[in-house]
Amino acid sequence: MIATVSTVKDTLANVQRFVHGNLAGGVDHMVVLLDGPDPEVEAWLAAQENVTHVVADADWWGKRPADLNNRQRLGANIVKALLTVVPGVDWLFHVDADEICQIDRSALDAVPAEYDAVRLLPLEAVSRKHWAATPTWFKRLLDEPDLRLLEVLGVIDKPANGHLFHGHVEGKTATRPRLDRWLTIHRTVDEQRDEVPHFTAEGLRVLHYESWSGEDFVRKWSAMLAAGPEISLRPVRERTKQAIQALVGKPLTPELREQYLLRIFEATTEDDFDTLRELGLLEEVDPSLGSHTPQTLAPEARAQLQHLLASLAGEPKEAFRVCGPVGPAQEALSRLGAGDGKRSWWRKNGRS
Repeated sequence: MIATVSTVKDTLANVQRFVHGNLAGGVDHMVVLLDGPDPEVEAWLAAQENVTHVVADADWWGKRPADLNNRQRLGANIVKALLTVVPGVDWLFHVDADEICQIDRSALDAVPAEYDAVRLLPLEAVSRKHWAATPTWFKRLLDEPDLRLLEVLGVIDKPANGHLFHGHVEGKTATRPRLDRWLTIHRTVDEQRDEVPHFTAEGLRVLHYESWSGEDFVRKWSAMLAAGPEISLRPVRERTKQAIQALVGKPLTPELREQYLLRIFEATTEDDFDTLRELGLLEEVDPSLGSHTPQTLAPEARAQLQHLLASLAGEPKEAFRVCGPVGPAQEALSRLGAGDGKRSWWRKNGRS
């Protein structure tokens, strides 16, 4: 069974696209940590058979990490630790709310047993000021000749995928649920923080809806700047962040601020869609056409996972930090009545 974990704060429409797309694209169960209360989104998630969610607000965290990336990393590893005692999940992918997995299950089934990690290679939605609907055209990672061509044509500033893509180029990662493996934003690491070998294959990809329209650019950057004092970005995106931070500090009306945000979008993010398509450098993918039928997590396992997430409310989360000692995580699981990270709760209760 394939599961995902995500820290989410988004509109209901975007959350629905996120959930439906991932479940159709190869995921079986999704764990959603809502980065604050939202009754409309909460009610919808609660009605989804293949989703487990918790409101990860200040009360749940106890001591809420100020930085969004820290919340994402810690939340992912909390869920990973819980899945070492809740049976049924073979792989846990760490994805964001603007990402949709495209998992060829035969490719995943072929992962050799010696691999503890899998990487999904990225496809990034083409950014245009306006789309009639959610885009189905995506940029793929290019080799040097095509990157040189785009540089000479003035489509990108430098012949590098980091200048073609506005978001990450690393893709997203999964790990088998183990206490001695940790999920970061883009990697799976061991106790020395060294990246473990990742398995990749043609059929393992992730669609990234990174600022795919002017409206989404304004929404996303506004949310990111409000999410915490620090945002971890690639150097090429720092220029955009600094410009937006300077803008939001100006005494402007909301309407005028949005106009300038759209100008920043046009200057830094909007893609040359026609050129990229005419040169054959795009792929057309519609995740709504995915044919995967999700495997259902056993009712007892889902109930246990939900119970454990709720039981963590107000409890210290430091035991689950990236590359922290395994002992405190085992002790935390035992205090929750979940065993020691070896599925012992289930053995103790007569389940395999």
